Amino acid sequence: MSAMRVRKAVFPAAGLGTRFLPATKAQPKEMLPLVDKPTIQYVVEEAVRAGDRIEAEVEQIGVLANQVVAP
Repeated sequence: MSAMRVRKAVFPAAGLGTRFLPATKAQPKEMLPLVDKPTIQYVVEEAVRAGDRIEAEVEQIGVLANQVVAP
């Protein structure tokens, strides 16, 4: 039996990020830098490594949703 490969990944990124205040006043929590990249980028890169060809989608709902951009 062959291993199943991930083909599509959806990352729900919602919430106000109140536990990360004051950092999340100006920037959504998934875009906060962790070492040298936005936090969400690590998750998306790991999903891409898990599949040959993957469609990754980040669903962001909230006040700062327009600040989430793809690198």
